[in-house]
Amino acid sequence: MGKILGVDFGDRRTGLAVSDESELIAFPRETLECPLLQQAAAAVARAAEAVGAVRIVVGYPLRLDGSPGPRADRTNEFIAELSRRTPLPVERWDERLSTCEVERVLLAADVSRARRKGVVDKLAAQVILQSYLDAHTPAPSAFDDDDYTDEEAP
Repeated sequence: MGKILGVDFGDRRTGLAVSDESELIAFPRETLECPLLQQAAAAVARAAEAVGAVRIVVGYPLRLDGSPGPRADRTNEFIAELSRRTPLPVERWDERLSTCEVERVLLAADVSRARRKGVVDKLAAQVILQSYLDAHTPAPSAFDDDDYTDEEAP
């Protein structure tokens, strides 16, 4: 186990999130202003090293039917460039509706357009990473043997 870096790659901005060491909770980290794919890949590789990540999870744009979306080719280019810049495993993860979910929450909270612009990407990265963590964390057992003695067992 260890920290995992979540990435919401975009044309101008790339959002980052990081997990805790136990890989249970994702936290928003930062939004990178990197208009060039190579800049974004280099910045993400540096961020992964800085936080001591053991893996990088990149949001992958899928359509609602599960097929690759229009940005999939660009995201594949980013993932290939990132993989050249870091020895860490880089995984794709379904990002469907992550930005929409974040926008909806921020609008409901009456966050201004300017403020939304500054946080939406890192919050989308958090949603992507939390989804990944939830899917890869085993569910706790309904009956933990340490919770009761044999006399109390059903």
